[in-house]
Amino acid sequence: MARGTGGAPGRHAALRESLVDHGRRMVHDGLVDGVSGNLSARAGDLIAITPSGVPYQDMAPADICLVRPADGSTAAGGRPSTETPMHLAVYRATDAAAIVHTHSPFVVALSTVLDELPAVHYAMAGLGGPVRVTPYARFGTQELADGAVAALRGRTAVILRNHGALTYGATLEQAYDRARTLEWLASVYWHARMAGRPKTLTAAQLDEVREATRAIRYGEGGP
Repeated sequence: MARGTGGAPGRHAALRESLVDHGRRMVHDGLVDGVSGNLSARAGDLIAITPSGVPYQDMAPADICLVRPADGSTAAGGRPSTETPMHLAVYRATDAAAIVHTHSPFVVALSTVLDELPAVHYAMAGLGGPVRVTPYARFGTQELADGAVAALRGRTAVILRNHGALTYGATLEQAYDRARTLEWLASVYWHARMAGRPKTLTAAQLDEVREATRAIRYGEGGP
């Protein structure tokens, strides 16, 4: 039987499987290394979140923890991620249905030298605009959680100083896509700075992108 206390099939089984799958994708896509980073998603009146200290390649759906949003106490599974306070703070402050926390290399590198990742490409519009960098705070602390929430105002992504990044979305897939987009934007900015002084987009230009995206229903499936 898989580890954890929530291994029996139930209404959260599919969500737990999806979190495991996305955790392995994070490793494959180079967004995390070892046991770093974490993911979560709303599961009815609970939050499903990856466990602490379990390698993604060894993680099973039963290892995914279910915690109560009010106090972070565990309803099922083992020991939840050390970043559970940050996840819960973001859920309380936003309409997030899923959260992805990464330690992707270009984001981490730029977190040490920037206060904000500029809009070097129109894809930044999908994150709400230039992505802010929080002041440094140790992992797992309320200070880190509060800093992330403050920097997320009007955004769906935040960079954590000397640490990593957090993105959220209406679905786990959307939150994950935003994490990949953020790392790509960080890579673009890094390489542009090596070539010279990057030209960046204005708030008005990003607004124009959002309006055009809505008008043509960009990114939506179907006919």
